[in-house]
Amino acid sequence: MIHSFLLIGQSNMAGRGDIGDVARIENPSLRVLRNGRWQRLFVPVNPDRPFSGVNLAESFADAYQRAHGVEVGLIPCADGGTRIDQWREGGLLFDHAVYQARLAERTSTIAGVLWHQGESDCEAALVSGYGAKLEAFYGALSRALNLHDVPFLAGGLGEFLENRGEIRPYWREIDRQIREFTAAHPMTGYVSAAGLDGRPDNLHFNAPALREFGLRYYEAFKALERKDKVFADKPREDDALRTALDSL
Repeated sequence: MIHSFLLIGQSNMAGRGDIGDVARIENPSLRVLRNGRWQRLFVPVNPDRPFSGVNLAESFADAYQRAHGVEVGLIPCADGGTRIDQWREGGLLFDHAVYQARLAERTSTIAGVLWHQGESDCEAALVSGYGAKLEAFYGALSRALNLHDVPFLAGGLGEFLENRGEIRPYWREIDRQIREFTAAHPMTGYVSAAGLDGRPDNLHFNAPALREFGLRYYEAFKALERKDKVFADKPREDDALRTALDSL
């Protein structure tokens, strides 16, 4: 059985931690979706840019796997620099994430959604409408994939944004709207980024912070996890390929 997680949002979900700054997670039960098949975990998990790196989902998946004893699959769909408007229903990013999730559902069960986005909406003309757009996005995604009873985890923005001049006036308001959104829905959770360090650009979390952030995402997941939910085992169309990969 594979429990899979959809990774969506912008660069801090895609992962910008320097590879080599943290120990590699060695867990043979972790997978990444590529070309509709589950490959063994590799870094970068979400190569949206040539400089993609360590991803918070790595430590999240490792913690989940050790607690549940199942294979864990990651569905990378995050894209750096994107605004919430670019994730609207019917847009390219939305449709791509839904398509990838549906491919993953053929050989796994989606157990959660990991979301981190908001830095690109830290502008005077955008900040006030962020919460309503996040609400609309969440509703559309839940309908498209029937994820109404699946945890949706939204990460808070990094405090180091206070040192980023053009973002400084707005990031706390975006963060507040994320918290209010999660408080309004029983299957959503806010993941605090308090105290986590950033890279020198004061825009991205560094690799050690991403490791910690992933563990915080898992703690938030545990608070929402339904103990009565039974994940059905699904046929694995790629058993032969995965067996071959494991022998390499």
